[in-house]
Amino acid sequence: MIQRAYFDTIAKRIDEPRKFIQIIEGPRQVGKSTLIKQVLKEFSMPWVHFSADNVPATRSAWISDCWSTARNKLQMEKLPELLLVIDEVQKLLNWGEVVKKEWDEDTFNDVPIKVVLLGSSRVRLEKGLSESLKGRFETIKMPNWSLSEMQEAFGMTIDEYIYYGVYPGAADFRNDLDRWQEYISSSIVDATINNDILMDTPIAKPALLRQTFELSSAYSGQKVSLTKMIGQLQDAGNTTTLAHYLDLLNQSGMVCGLSKYAVDKARRRNSIPKYQVYNNALMSLYCEHNFESARANHKLWGRLFESAVGAHIMNCAYTGRFKVYYWRDGKDEVDFVLVKDSKVVAIEVKSNHEKDTSGLHVFQEKFHPFRSVLVGEEGLPVETFLKSDLRELFE
Repeated sequence: MIQRAYFDTIAKRIDEPRKFIQIIEGPRQVGKSTLIKQVLKEFSMPWVHFSADNVPATRSAWISDCWSTARNKLQMEKLPELLLVIDEVQKLLNWGEVVKKEWDEDTFNDVPIKVVLLGSSRVRLEKGLSESLKGRFETIKMPNWSLSEMQEAFGMTIDEYIYYGVYPGAADFRNDLDRWQEYISSSIVDATINNDILMDTPIAKPALLRQTFELSSAYSGQKVSLTKMIGQLQDAGNTTTLAHYLDLLNQSGMVCGLSKYAVDKARRRNSIPKYQVYNNALMSLYCEHNFESARANHKLWGRLFESAVGAHIMNCAYTGRFKVYYWRDGKDEVDFVLVKDSKVVAIEVKSNHEKDTSGLHVFQEKFHPFRSVLVGEEGLPVETFLKSDLRELFE
């Protein structure tokens, strides 16, 4: 297993004087638990590690038990400091309140216990952090794997990256489509929807939530109004319900609905969403084509190609803290518009059979972006783009 770049960030934060709880967050199957184990293996500071994986959700007092064990070890072994690591902490009800109590008690009593918490549910993590732990934590955001990491670990080609996405646990199954689909369905989709969203978020129509996910993933790279989506869903309710479900799926690192770029913020909110998965495996799961037939279908491959670029953009935005939109005015459009502070970057994606870039030129004349990038044919090679840190586009 390779060592992700976030290793150094985690190690540096742990080595600093005790000031904040460190929260390592990210979607499922990106290697959070593996990485913290790699850090602990090479770290000289004494530590204790616990996982809430098999702890009943109502047993929030289990967190206090972990803390008590850490304090006892610190005292009995007369240690100058100790690291407490708790994995999947968000599975426990009211976890934020318990962590706040124990952390504040140590702070008051000058107990030198540093704390790292890991969680796979961004929905449930954010709820606990916003309600209980304000001013007490820092986050280390771990996105999906990059093309470079998948190539280094599994020898994945660019075409395999576009179709199979970047879940490392599924990479060895890419020559067995049934097994690959089963892994994505059970370990990613079912686990995220059932365990991360439905566990403690009131959902009136769980079946509709899943249908919304499946349809929006299949539409990745396309613009479809919520009203039109309702017409394709059973027992769909209204657009407000769909927008809420799409927001939950976005918070879970699954799929989002990008808004249209406009100077007027109201127009952004009321625009038709452009769907974008965070990992192209989720789009391929519902495209009804295997790798070979998808590669031979120029129209479908063009959509997968654009979606793969979009997934890279969304994962960079997750860690780089910039916003992502699309732009369209009549027949003119730009695939992605990135905004950070006052800087705007326009990105147009072209697969081999697409040539028209007039929309990018119109956007340049109208908005004068800080930078414009053409990805694909006659532009920046897609492999170069997919290996780049997009924060550099704003420099």
